[in-house]
Amino acid sequence: MKIRRGKSEDMVAVLDLIQELAIFEKEPDAVLITAEDLVRDGFGANPLFHVFVAEVDSEIVGIALYYYRYSTWKGKTLHLEDLVVKDKMRGTGLGYALYSEIIKQGKKDNVRRIEWNVLDWNTPAIDFYEKSGAKVLRDWDNVQMDEEGINDFLEKKLK
Repeated sequence: MKIRRGKSEDMVAVLDLIQELAIFEKEPDAVLITAEDLVRDGFGANPLFHVFVAEVDSEIVGIALYYYRYSTWKGKTLHLEDLVVKDKMRGTGLGYALYSEIIKQGKKDNVRRIEWNVLDWNTPAIDFYEKSGAKVLRDWDNVQMDEEGINDFLEKKLK
């Protein structure tokens, strides 16, 4: 097993893992991005994300994709967007290795918090995170506005 920083030529494999996660999370049609989007957004002059990849026998079998945020209470934070391990590789320690790499990166970057989301029905992940020392904040709800909501809001506001 080898953990390394992702490269632009890895983005097709990264996208495959993102799609595998969408299927696991019961949202198989939710992924709209392309490998080209990932290359543009992650490897341009101002990258919007960074990614670690896990390789076994030269195959990318896991990813940890993250970016930086800013908290008005804490300052710089690291947001782990996705930690994905191919189904066939779960239980091998690969997810733990990627998770550890994210925590090491946060420490190296002097962030005051590392944050991520977990679905409330994903009890194995919740148990893992809590055992690792993370706090699952059950009294917060995620709020999102999708593209349709953005357009609807702006149309109503302009009327």
